[in-house]
Amino acid sequence: MDLKLYTADWCRDCREAKRFLTTHSIPFTEVNIETTPGAAQEVIAHTGKRAIPQFVLNGKWVQPYKPGQGFLYDEMSELLGVTQ
Repeated sequence: MDLKLYTADWCRDCREAKRFLTTHSIPFTEVNIETTPGAAQEVIAHTGKRAIPQFVLNGKWVQPYKPGQGFLYDEMSELLGVTQ
């Protein structure tokens, strides 16, 4: 599995996504949109908005949260094969 996680330090949902992945020992590569040149533009190009966190799982872009609802634990557990 190849998983990238687009984040920013100030993003609460990004911290929760990292915590989820780390807790379940899911390896990922973090791409900070504020410190990685072109990363913010890449998110916009693929999603149409500057919305983080974003997972890129084997090349497929997935938004692991819903605004106002937070991280989607059940959906991400199913997607990543995690048993809660």
